[in-house]
Amino acid sequence: MGIQNFMEQQTTKNNVPEEEKVMSFWDHLEELRGHIFRSLIAILVLAILAFANRHIIFDWIILAPSSSHFITYQWLCRLGHWLHVNSLCISNMHIKIINIKMSGQFLTHMYISIVAGFILAFPYVLWEIWRFVQPALHENEKKYSRGGLLISTLLFLTGVIFSYFLIVPLTVNFLGTYTVSADVVNQISLSSYISTVVSVTFAVGVVFELPILVYFLTRIGLITPDMMKKNRKYMFVILLTVSAIITPPDVFSQMMVMIPLWGLYESSIIVSKRVYKRLLREAAE
Repeated sequence: MGIQNFMEQQTTKNNVPEEEKVMSFWDHLEELRGHIFRSLIAILVLAILAFANRHIIFDWIILAPSSSHFITYQWLCRLGHWLHVNSLCISNMHIKIINIKMSGQFLTHMYISIVAGFILAFPYVLWEIWRFVQPALHENEKKYSRGGLLISTLLFLTGVIFSYFLIVPLTVNFLGTYTVSADVVNQISLSSYISTVVSVTFAVGVVFELPILVYFLTRIGLITPDMMKKNRKYMFVILLTVSAIITPPDVFSQMMVMIPLWGLYESSIIVSKRVYKRLLREAAE
């Protein structure tokens, strides 16, 4: 019943005759199928484009953080020389990646192409979702949702870029070179390397959507700004621990990861505070 009520609300528009305001449940499903179909087509087209550019996707992007020639390592090394922090200079890293399955490289090629297609098509997919939901919104909600659509896209892409150029190389360097004994040689399987890069990249991209999530959770009353402030110290410890695990053993590199993530949490508190104040004003009226 909740889904059907939502879909009935979706068809209510200003200046539309009464007999045209109600669509059947199956009409809504047909419309939803159209949005999903167009989104899948966009992902497929961009995935094919990524598949055809294997050299760029793998040699220039996916496998680049496994070599000390990656641009992030070069920047960190220069920064380390300037600050006289030698631990920032990662100059001799080269992870050996092997394939142990007959179809491993082909399936990995397919998988990465689909992932690349989804990332590139993400703004369009969000737009299609908004187009489906938009008719059910009030005029003021439509105004805010347009801005939210743009902000969601920018936050996700910012998180992906931030992760790829900082979190991923630090994670790859830590996990790929970590040894329990000099007698154990690291030979990383292709699937393990790809899984690490993709999961870390997507995870941080999703984490950067935190302000949007906080906005909706505050709107429905599940969280409040006071609740987020109260748990601030626990979040600080969590973020500091994660930063310490994936970075070289110095305070500066830990702060390079910690500060953006902490800034994201503080921004979410501000978002929650504004939404909460607006809800109080609406309740007072």
